[in-house]
Amino acid sequence: MAAPPPSYCFVAFPPRAKDGLVVFGKNSARPRDEVQEVMYFSAADHEPESKVECTYISIDQVPRTHAIVISRPAWLWGAEMGANEHGVCIANEAIDAREPATETEALLGMDLVRLGLERGTTAKEALDVIVALLQEHGQGGNYYEDADSCHSFQSAYLIVDREEAWVLETVGKYWAAEQITEGVKCICNQLSLTTKIDAEHPELRSYAQSQGWWTGEDEFNFSQVFSSADDHLDCCAGKDSIDKKEESITVQTMIDILRDKASGVCVDSESFLTTASVVSVLPQNRSSPCIHYFTGTPDPSRSIFKPFIFVDDVKLVPKAQSPCFGDNDPAKKEPRFLEKPDRRHELYKAHEWARAVIESDQEQGRQLRKTMLELEKQGLEAMEEILTSSDPLDPTEVGDLFYDCVDTEIKFFK
Repeated sequence: MAAPPPSYCFVAFPPRAKDGLVVFGKNSARPRDEVQEVMYFSAADHEPESKVECTYISIDQVPRTHAIVISRPAWLWGAEMGANEHGVCIANEAIDAREPATETEALLGMDLVRLGLERGTTAKEALDVIVALLQEHGQGGNYYEDADSCHSFQSAYLIVDREEAWVLETVGKYWAAEQITEGVKCICNQLSLTTKIDAEHPELRSYAQSQGWWTGEDEFNFSQVFSSADDHLDCCAGKDSIDKKEESITVQTMIDILRDKASGVCVDSESFLTTASVVSVLPQNRSSPCIHYFTGTPDPSRSIFKPFIFVDDVKLVPKAQSPCFGDNDPAKKEPRFLEKPDRRHELYKAHEWARAVIESDQEQGRQLRKTMLELEKQGLEAMEEILTSSDPLDPTEVGDLFYDCVDTEIKFFK
């Protein structure tokens, strides 16, 4: 499989984002046939000295984990992107760097996304969780469900809350981070941090010197020091897409950016596809709820973004969850991935029909897409009312919000 195409993550802060809102978005570009599921896990207390089984390794569990909602490749434990009950959103990017990622199984970058969400109440706290676990356990192992070859990568993260964002870029256990509190930021599959570094691994610079990558005399530029020589991926597509939006950035603006195939932000190539997308809106006014829109299906230009809000009694959505194969899952047995089970969930299967219609029959496809966008618009307008209302949110009204949206979508496709 070729090197991965750029996945893109975005964040916009006021005044570029509308009305005191922080807007976050991510397209997850993965192997074309990979299924992503949307999973909700409630907050939980854990026994002392208990372990948590991540994709490849087990690590110590913490006394309490936060409620999270995530979009993840159905074969692994972690997440490509997601949010927690405290309004923290995290997405990660696979990175090629000067130092190759190890194939030895450790934590995946995607495991660290989930661990950061489960354990961090703010963006900075989640960052601290991720770098501490990186130091303790390292990162490594296959990023793809592929028995023929191991695709291992370093990782970058966009970690966002209602007040700030952190761009965290890692090479092995070494890392650097930049704090963002205004304007817009896009990250993709290459190192982007330069000389503005607001936090870093204590031995980052001495390690770079020991490898002969930095003299110690020039200004320290993280991406120049740690990028591989042939790293000339084009991250500009995402930056250009968000920069050229002159109006205030809203949820709809972010959705439009993620749907843009012409720019390359929405990947649809021979090997890769945008297999899932998310947009989150985080009001800086804490009396308003954060709202997270997940597709749960491939190709955002042919998908419906469906809203989710954290409340105490969230109704689980089995129709957006892949079948569970337990200990018989080929991803859990060694040698791994000798078989590829059918991981399609009910929503994915229904959406496959819609994608085929949109691709094949022009008039029927156009009508179908128009109706899909109408469904989505109804959801966006209802959420806008919640954000602008002065009345407190009624939890009973939104506990089954995502469930109802998925159910309506499936019925509509049938």
